[in-house]
Amino acid sequence: MSTFAAEPLYEQLVAIRRQLHAHPELSHEEFETTAAIRGWLEEAGIRIADYPLRTGVVAEVGGLLGGPVIAIRADIDALPLQEETGLQFASRVPGKMHACGHDFHTAAVLGAALLLKKREAELEGTVRFLFQPAEEKAKGAAQVIASGALEGVKAVFGLHNKPDLPVGTIGIKAGPLMAAADGFIVEVKGLGTHAAVPEAGIDPIVASAHIITALQSIVSRNVGALDGAVVSVTRLNSGTAWNVIAEQAVFDGTLRTFDEKVRTKVRERFEQIVTGVGAALGAQASVRWLDGPPAVVNDRRWAEAAAAVANSIGLHVVEPLPSPAGEDFSFYLQHVPGSFFFLGTSGPQEWHHPAFDVDERALPIGASFFAALAVDAFARLSDSSLK
Repeated sequence: MSTFAAEPLYEQLVAIRRQLHAHPELSHEEFETTAAIRGWLEEAGIRIADYPLRTGVVAEVGGLLGGPVIAIRADIDALPLQEETGLQFASRVPGKMHACGHDFHTAAVLGAALLLKKREAELEGTVRFLFQPAEEKAKGAAQVIASGALEGVKAVFGLHNKPDLPVGTIGIKAGPLMAAADGFIVEVKGLGTHAAVPEAGIDPIVASAHIITALQSIVSRNVGALDGAVVSVTRLNSGTAWNVIAEQAVFDGTLRTFDEKVRTKVRERFEQIVTGVGAALGAQASVRWLDGPPAVVNDRRWAEAAAAVANSIGLHVVEPLPSPAGEDFSFYLQHVPGSFFFLGTSGPQEWHHPAFDVDERALPIGASFFAALAVDAFARLSDSSLK
């Protein structure tokens, strides 16, 4: 099993991560981030692949000896959040922050590219690095796929930092790891009237309240005890005055599921409740779906292979609990087998918190893991059982 010592790159990777952290850019706006990544790659002599992406970078290492192509993905966008870490390299852009650690992911994957570049003549295949835009909008992976950057790829890998896992630990799990994340907007149309004479109208707020209450029965009565699902209503808007019953109410929220059959069933039941309960109260209610990414479902063979690699380089491997958060890496896994991992970063806060941070000692660990995994994947792909 090949090992890659990334500790000599530690200061360089920290500098890269901190530069990215100080200059966050939102989804579809990652122009300076793209230029910076391209610059670091070109400085190392790593070739840039030509794919039609407005933001984001695709680069390649290896291929001199032929062999299969694998892909390693990093996401590069930030969140619309005001940073509250107090770090010296905190965001210099008001209202924007790398609060999900995509700066960490990018630096770690760049580290893997630097390590593999040093052994490029020995690589029995090509590693295609996908520095993907717009993960937070769940649009970037689809754009990368549409560009053709996944063509010819035999396996794809990615990771997400995990604040509640200590540095030196990696979470690897076959099967569902992260949830399908769908949004919904429900419109409930009633009949406006004076608040003192409700019998003259149809109250959309009362109808919405009954619908929202009934929706909570989906998980408890329509989803099996061993299946995971979440139905959350997060916002309700209606009315303009204290003495007027409004014409309409609108509420929205999210569904989270780990199995495609469960996802379909939950959505069907959701629509039945919305229209049925609304009609029972005299209102017209309808659902508009905001389709999110499907669940991240790891290929068992590649999860087991990754665990073997992680053990070989001294990482503590655990099987993590599935996360109800969404991740558009799932789109890659619909096209190519692969696996997604949780790398321990001993963070003080969870993802999307204004005080989110990572322990930078995990940077060389991520770089070494990906480099070793790439070499191992080439060897496994020569075995017909993984072709």
